[in-house]
Amino acid sequence: MNHLQASLKASLACLAAAALTTTAPMAVAANKSQPEAKVTSKPAAEGALPAGVVARVNGVAISEEQLQQALKALNTPETPVLRESVKNQLIARELFRQAAEKRNYDVRPGVKAAMEQAKTTAMMQEYLRDAVKPQPVSEADVRAKFDAIVATLGEFEIKPSAIVVKDAAAAQTVLEQLRKGTDFAQLARQYGQGPSAAQGGALNWVSFKLPLKEGNTQNWPMPLAQALTQLPEGGVAPAPVQLGDSFWILRVDAKRPTQVPPYDQIKGPLRAQLEQLALQKATEQVVVELMKSARIQQ
Repeated sequence: MNHLQASLKASLACLAAAALTTTAPMAVAANKSQPEAKVTSKPAAEGALPAGVVARVNGVAISEEQLQQALKALNTPETPVLRESVKNQLIARELFRQAAEKRNYDVRPGVKAAMEQAKTTAMMQEYLRDAVKPQPVSEADVRAKFDAIVATLGEFEIKPSAIVVKDAAAAQTVLEQLRKGTDFAQLARQYGQGPSAAQGGALNWVSFKLPLKEGNTQNWPMPLAQALTQLPEGGVAPAPVQLGDSFWILRVDAKRPTQVPPYDQIKGPLRAQLEQLALQKATEQVVVELMKSARIQQ
């Protein structure tokens, strides 16, 4: 992920957090064993509540819309008990807000800084919604992506495992243990430094179109792909494959004819991937345009 993408993602995360603290109750009681807090309101001198208002706290209305937003944020089926619990928490939230405002917490430096940050985040998000116009993804685009992926697959697919270690001595130790019959998965958990170590070195199925070509190895480095395609089912590479500062001991757990999922099953995730790429490209274009007229010192 480049710096631009990371910045955009961070801005989106900040906005989501700000929205959550605005619309959701502060602490909906997910733990049923905890006693539910009761909020007792004084009789309202104003009389009956108007339509669309579920409570009033010192004259400040809490609307049905606010309550529904808070309930929706929980992603839980609404029940009378849950509704009452959330409403009570919104009442408590408003009491806290009024108490803080009465004691001039709104002018404290930390609060003012947080308000300015929230304003900046909301303003940036609104600007990005208006300025970033990603190219629409058509059904033909999705189909073309699917066909391009299928074209990179070979006749067979491989289920590999790997033990990744950080030095040649450890790699040789692992190979010697394998020759003595020690379980591959056990050694992967004991010595492995890679992300699959906890799973005994097991990796996802992969298919390589032969002959291998650089850039067409399903994001596998060429030396690893070459080693895997030369192994029979159940075979372990006789020597570690060095990749940067790491040493890979590879095994082919299984082989089978390549299984291509039906287009209708995979088109949804493919469309989402293409839409994300279109969004990133459109965002980068906006940044490039802004940078043309900006003076940036680093």
